[in-house]
Amino acid sequence: MTDNLTGVWDGTFVQPGAGMVTFTATLIEACGALGGSVTEPCMMRDCPLSTHNSSIAGHRSGSRVSFVKRYEPPGYGYDTVVYEGTVNADATEIDGRWRLPGYSGTFLMVRATRTAQAVTTEEGIKEPTR
Repeated sequence: MTDNLTGVWDGTFVQPGAGMVTFTATLIEACGALGGSVTEPCMMRDCPLSTHNSSIAGHRSGSRVSFVKRYEPPGYGYDTVVYEGTVNADATEIDGRWRLPGYSGTFLMVRATRTAQAVTTEEGIKEPTR
């Protein structure tokens, strides 16, 4: 297993009033810089979007990771969130805290180890699975 963080990560964070929220992150690490994207469901009541997309930008120094998640488009109670965490020794988990003005919580990201495969449905159409 490489210690580079590039790849797909399955994550959860705890949001006040909503509980645990799942997300999928795609990280790209190059020379300590982190970039990527996150997809998560909207947990706010009456949210006109079912899914939120965001970009991330930050850095890694040793086992410390920090990045800012920017929702695209901003609004619906979402804008930017700061994440700070620690990578485990195998570079398979990142855990830490997220924060907004007046709010904070925990998060956990686990490197996805499943590879995409095609499966045949009853109709004979191949669809990708994870």
